[in-house]
Amino acid sequence: MTVPRLDEATSAAVGKLGEALEWVERARGALYEFHQLSGHADRTLAEAIEDLAAAGHPRAAAQLRRELHGRNVLDGRWTFQIVEEYDELYYQPFVACDERIRTTFTGGRRHVHEARMKAAERDRAGRDRWGLGA
Repeated sequence: MTVPRLDEATSAAVGKLGEALEWVERARGALYEFHQLSGHADRTLAEAIEDLAAAGHPRAAAQLRRELHGRNVLDGRWTFQIVEEYDELYYQPFVACDERIRTTFTGGRRHVHEARMKAAERDRAGRDRWGLGA
């Protein structure tokens, strides 16, 4: 459940790195949500353009198509390119560094600091530190 030979300061530092990675995971999820929301908006826009044309408004539809449909969301980029760049330049190196540090100090175990917190809190409450249930 934990790594007995690991000192508390190192355990806390490795735990803090793991927490940072959890925030990176959340940011990545938000970025993927942005990607999917933007893509859905663009597909819905395409439907609106077609509906305007079918309703007898081809000039308005053509203007929307020119001004908005398929537009970059950042200079030169669609959202998939932003996601890919984030993954390659930040996410993957972050994951690799976290894994390297965990391998070095905790034998690859995740959440060692949290496991120690759980054990201490359950000890204080008079519970079996690793037992099942409440």
